[in-house]
Amino acid sequence: MTVKEFKLPDVGEGVAEGELVSWLVAPGDRVEEDQPVAEVETDKALVEVPSSYDGVVEELFVEEGEMVPVGDVIISFRVDEEGGGEETPGDDAAGDDAETEAEPEVDSAPADEPEPEPDAAAGGPGDAEPGELDTPSGRTFAPPSARRLARELGVDVASVDGSGPGGRVTEADVRAHAEGDAGSAEADGPDDGPEPRPSPTPTDAGSAGRKSAVSKRGDDGSADASATTSAGGPEPAGRDTTLATPATRKVARDRGVDLDDVPTDETRDGEAFVTADHVRAYADALESAAESTPEPGAAEVDEGAEPTATDVASAGSTTPVSGDETVPYRGVRRTIGKQMERSKFTAPHVTHHDTAEVDALVEARAELKPKAEAAEVKLTYMPFVMKAIVAGLKEHPYLNSELREDDEEIVLKGEYNLGIAVATDAGLMVPVVEDVDEKGLFELAAEVNDLASRARERKLKPAEMKGGTFTITNFGAIGGEYATPIINYPETAILGLGAIEERPVVRERDGEREVVPAPTLPLSLSIDHRVVDGAVAAEFANTVMERLENPLLLLNE
Repeated sequence: MTVKEFKLPDVGEGVAEGELVSWLVAPGDRVEEDQPVAEVETDKALVEVPSSYDGVVEELFVEEGEMVPVGDVIISFRVDEEGGGEETPGDDAAGDDAETEAEPEVDSAPADEPEPEPDAAAGGPGDAEPGELDTPSGRTFAPPSARRLARELGVDVASVDGSGPGGRVTEADVRAHAEGDAGSAEADGPDDGPEPRPSPTPTDAGSAGRKSAVSKRGDDGSADASATTSAGGPEPAGRDTTLATPATRKVARDRGVDLDDVPTDETRDGEAFVTADHVRAYADALESAAESTPEPGAAEVDEGAEPTATDVASAGSTTPVSGDETVPYRGVRRTIGKQMERSKFTAPHVTHHDTAEVDALVEARAELKPKAEAAEVKLTYMPFVMKAIVAGLKEHPYLNSELREDDEEIVLKGEYNLGIAVATDAGLMVPVVEDVDEKGLFELAAEVNDLASRARERKLKPAEMKGGTFTITNFGAIGGEYATPIINYPETAILGLGAIEERPVVRERDGEREVVPAPTLPLSLSIDHRVVDGAVAAEFANTVMERLENPLLLLNE
């Protein structure tokens, strides 16, 4: 068996990082090539990441909810040497060569960090220790977490002896090297060298080994646990290794519990295995013991004692205790925010409001619904509106344009690709229906329903949200009449639809005017006033309303 590490691939054009939303596999699971192993949310969409190997999940290196740069290792697999994933069947030497060639790309230092030179005192390949990896390039193999820790502790990662597979440097190796240097410096006497290593953070406690979502090794940071034990609390287990799922580790972090201290009778692969229920029970027991212990007076406090992670968090926290919740501003929500900010502060918006009386449209849809249902199509008003908009864009092409400021030119688009804003749990997504002028009502209805459904399930591809020339937002589906929609920049216009409802309208009958209820559709048209004048916007709205009030005119579109 060979352990293969898998990096987060480029999951979309221009995407540099993504949030690992959820793992679809766990350590010990067998996976096949192209099987989805994780869901990652980028600033464009939620995508599934497929495995490149046939094998067994060895280790998860990223917690759910963590932001991961493209190219970072997120998971490793135990792969059979014959027929496993990217490996080519052959002798052992060939397999070793393939692995050696692949690893520098995975674990090389970031592009902006110069590669450390090999230590001349370490000797040549012939002098290497049995567990040390022989690399002609002089590279040191270490995961990003170990390299980050080395930078924080002022350690040259190239000088660290690796204890991991193939001589890979782990976080434990970096800490041991740093502590060894500190001990040597203390023995040699004080000097003005690097500052002392900071105390481990709550995430580091019990995690002296490689940062992993599966197992954490090293110091258990049990000061708080032993204090609670002496007060009658639960006895900490004090293990060196603990297996747990990413969700369980998140619960442990939230409750301030060291997984290595949580008691458990369950095992997996010969190691202790902790569940979220174990963590909660242990945390509840600790809290109960703490509540039953009187707080020490001022004279009883040990002023020389190091503050615990809980003390630091409590002292430095500015979060009110009234139940406020913080939500990360990233992914799709951050992209929406940046796009709205760019549009609003770039294009001077003007919004034109009008109302169409749509008696005939309501009747036309009612007549066509049975035929649509026979064709297994859900017919809404949206296809009629899309066709009416295309008619308006053909007569007033400046609303189907883009202003290119750098080139000082306005591009009048020859295609009619309409974006449909869809509200999802992640925020507003705008899938694009291409070539609306070439499609019929039923075809448009089927495509809009499919795109909207996949948008809500967050299964849209990034390409399906590009290339729009005009956008429609239907806030009336939720309830409302008028709004001031923000243009989907660099487009020059967006049309907002209110709810179709019966409202009072003035009609003339037998030479007399009277107020009667009639179905109406409120319209809110926002334009980029640099490109479109108010008069042109009103003429466009009149064209759209004319088609909606007389749907037979749509037969020409």
